[in-house]
Amino acid sequence: MLNKVVIPVAGLGTRVLPASKAIPKEMLPVVDKPVIQHVVEEAVAAGMTQIILVTRSGKAAVEDHFDRNAELEQVLESKNKDALLASVRDILPAGVQLISVRQDEAKGLGHAVLCAATLTGSEDFAVMLPDMLIDTNSDTPDFQQMVSAYADSGVGQIMVETVPPEHVERYGIVDCGSQQPAKGSSSPMHDVVEKPPREQAPSNLAIVGRYVLPARVMELLKTTAPGAGNEIQLTDAIKTLMQEGGDLNAFTMSGNLYDCGNKAGLLQANVAFGLKHPETAEELRSFLRTQKLDS
Repeated sequence: MLNKVVIPVAGLGTRVLPASKAIPKEMLPVVDKPVIQHVVEEAVAAGMTQIILVTRSGKAAVEDHFDRNAELEQVLESKNKDALLASVRDILPAGVQLISVRQDEAKGLGHAVLCAATLTGSEDFAVMLPDMLIDTNSDTPDFQQMVSAYADSGVGQIMVETVPPEHVERYGIVDCGSQQPAKGSSSPMHDVVEKPPREQAPSNLAIVGRYVLPARVMELLKTTAPGAGNEIQLTDAIKTLMQEGGDLNAFTMSGNLYDCGNKAGLLQANVAFGLKHPETAEELRSFLRTQKLDS
C-alpha cells in the first residue's frame, strides 16, 4: 500500500529573496498557512501516512511548525480560542508521522529524493515538490485522483499539465505520443526530457511536481550521473526506468497550479486561496473590485 511521500525542502529559495534569507521558502504563507502545510495536507488527503522531509541546516522552522507548541496551546486554551487552538494542535492528524533526513550537499532533485532511500526501502513511494501548490477544481484533489489511478493500475504516475511551447525549457517534458491524457486521466509515457530547448521538446506536457514512483527508481538514482545543470536529475532516472521497459503513466491535472517558489506565483496563490477562505474572501473580493487590475 502506498503511504510514503518524499518532500524535498532543502532548497535555498533564491527566487523569493530577500524573504527567504532567514525564513525557509516553504514557510512563506498562503493566507494563514505556510506553503508546506498546504502540501502536507494534500499528501494526507491522498492517504500518505509517512511524510519524509529532505532538509538541511537552516530549515528547523519547517520541522518546528509540525511539532507541538505547549505554551501557545496553553495560552489559546486559557482564552477559549478553540478554533485557533485546533488550527495549531491538529496540523498532523493521528497516525501520520513526519520524519526528516538531511541532504548534505545540493546536488539536484534526484539526489534529494535519494537521501530518503533508507526510509522508502523496497516500497513504491510518492514525491511532492513543496513549491508547487494545486488549487483543486473538483471534490477530489488531483493528487488524490492520481494516487487512485496508481492503486487501480499498479503503474507509476507523473502529474503533468500543458504549458505554452515557449515555456517548455523550464520543465521536465513528457512524451505520450498521440495519446495525450485528458484532464483527470492517465496515458502511457514513452519518454521524458529535462528542460529541453523548444525545438527539441517532444510535447508541451510539463511535469508539475507530483510523482508516484516504483521502488526501482531509488536503485537507479544511485548510479544516475549528473545531467542538466550538472545535477542528479530525477527525470534521468525515470528515463532509464522506461528504457528498461518499466511502465509509467502521465496524469493530467485539472486544477490550477501555482509555483510558490517565485514571487508572482506566491502572490497568485494568496489571491486564489484568499478568495476561498471564509475569513478573507469577502474583503479581498471587495478590494479587488476597487483596483484597476489591468493598469
